[in-house]
Amino acid sequence: MKLASFENKIRKTISKEQFFATIGKIGAELHQPVFIIGGYVRDLILDRPSKDIDFVTKGQGIKVAEEVAKRLRTNQISIFKSYGTAMIKHGDLELEFVGARKESYDRNSRNPIVEDGTIEEDQLRRDFTINALAIDLSAENFGKIIDPFNGIQDIEDKVLRTPLDPDITYSDDPLRMFRAIRFACQLGFEIEKESIAAIKRNASRVDILSQERIIDEINKMILSPNPSLGFKLMLTLV
Repeated sequence: MKLASFENKIRKTISKEQFFATIGKIGAELHQPVFIIGGYVRDLILDRPSKDIDFVTKGQGIKVAEEVAKRLRTNQISIFKSYGTAMIKHGDLELEFVGARKESYDRNSRNPIVEDGTIEEDQLRRDFTINALAIDLSAENFGKIIDPFNGIQDIEDKVLRTPLDPDITYSDDPLRMFRAIRFACQLGFEIEKESIAAIKRNASRVDILSQERIIDEINKMILSPNPSLGFKLMLTLV
């Protein structure tokens, strides 16, 4: 399917929910363009249900969230100042807001050093190309897909690929190895060859992960449509 067809489909879908246009309008008023980013965009394209919607803005995510909560007339907002994020409960949806950021890593930790960044830098830090897709909510570009790493093509090809060099991606945050396996199980996608080789080369990096984070990914894998694939991949890759 061509990009224009995906954009038409997405525009029709998000136009059904007035709050998307409201958030875009708030972004314009605050001079902070707002984008939907990540898994919700991926799932829209895949026609998968999703209740968690991530929004990224060039500037303060909390500032946008506070104004959104006012417009939606809700006090169901949780603010996490230390992370620069805010979450709003809207019906059965969870709307999370964050400012665009770029990351760098210390060799001995998967916790990044975070700095303010551009939308492009925020997309670059994502784990997989299929999770780096963004949707513009501005009035002039409402529903436009921003896809700098050919994530839509990877969705069509059912391939898991990293925006950065896979050795960097998996070494910086080895939890992404387990996320790759989990997404392979959940979505029925294949991990591309360069990523498989990078995971094998960096397998020892899992030693910096907490057991809790690993168990969380394994539990999600077990609940996927094909958990046996995950265990086979873990035996061969990690």
